[in-house]
Amino acid sequence: MPTNAPLNRKLRMGLVGGGQGAFIGRVHATAAVLDNRAALVAGALSSDPAKAKASAPDYDIPADRAYASYQEMAEAEKKRPDPVDFVSVATPNHTHFEIAKTFAEAGFNVVCDKPLTFDLAQAEELLKVVEKSGVVFAVTHNYTGYPLVRQAREMVLNGELGEINAVRSCYIQGWLRTRLESDDQKQAKWRTDPKQSGAAGCFGDIGTHAYNLGRFITGLQPKEISCLLKVFEGGRALDDYGVAAVRYENGALGTVTASQISHGRENDLFVEVDGTKAALEWHQEEPNKLIVRKNGEPHRIYTRNGGPYLGQAAGASSRLPSGHPEAFFEAFANVYTAAYDAMVKRAGKEKFETTDTIYPNVYDGVEGMLFITQCVASSKDNGGWVPFRHPKSRK
Repeated sequence: MPTNAPLNRKLRMGLVGGGQGAFIGRVHATAAVLDNRAALVAGALSSDPAKAKASAPDYDIPADRAYASYQEMAEAEKKRPDPVDFVSVATPNHTHFEIAKTFAEAGFNVVCDKPLTFDLAQAEELLKVVEKSGVVFAVTHNYTGYPLVRQAREMVLNGELGEINAVRSCYIQGWLRTRLESDDQKQAKWRTDPKQSGAAGCFGDIGTHAYNLGRFITGLQPKEISCLLKVFEGGRALDDYGVAAVRYENGALGTVTASQISHGRENDLFVEVDGTKAALEWHQEEPNKLIVRKNGEPHRIYTRNGGPYLGQAAGASSRLPSGHPEAFFEAFANVYTAAYDAMVKRAGKEKFETTDTIYPNVYDGVEGMLFITQCVASSKDNGGWVPFRHPKSRK
């Protein structure tokens, strides 16, 4: 089990997933060490034991800590005098639950890719494990780590937009316009397979990001949701397009649109928020710019690290001088570094916030699974309104 002594060293990281040919595992490994607060020292990099061992040199993981399975890794690390402090889970959706549960029950902090689990029942069970074990648990909804997303959140919470009336979130891609999964393209194959991806395809993969972004910025509590999911590419088992409408408890309305079949679109995630005093707009493909509008006034453009008008959250999330672009890896790193602060407190037996955190936590992960579950249920009911509020969601 991780030590509870105060830390005067780097946090020790273990990685599950990320073997040869993987994408997101390398992103986790890069982001986690970006601020020199952690070092990757152990891994179970593939479900194929031979591939797991062969991939270890790519990460400079020593042979004695290159494990053939995550179960072996959990058992061996518990017995070491220098065990890992946290484990990052960068594997397909259907494997998240057992891996995260194993390490959380063993007392290790966990950083898990999204969506949290395969289904809502697993998410609820994992939540109980995390609450019982008291570990730090972060979910990499990485877009919450962008400086100007945090600036937008701060402006909303400070009342600069007034009462929030509407939220529009979209994530538009085009890479699954054809059935790449039929050609055994790795990323497409598991994302379109109900046995690995879960009940939703496009909406589970990127629709969750779009919803979470609006939720993070506004803090609005959802009440009900109506959704229509569609398979446009014939023969595909899971949705490749979807739209949802959200009713919030304050009376605001939200919309979520996700597509993976729109020609020429890459990773066009964007959000717009309308308040009674002002409105804002942010695009992931131009992440270092936030547009704020107010009737009768010139439009304002906030830039990352652009000056004293930025709040503390945005400033603390920036690394480079203004004009030098920061983006995807840095946003991932901001999620990690916020979780590290909690891990250090836990190691020193200090209290740390678990629900209303700047990093996405296990409660956000459960809400994401509820989002998927209720969207699928609504779509099966031809877009009927269904309840959408988890009793333990963040404030």
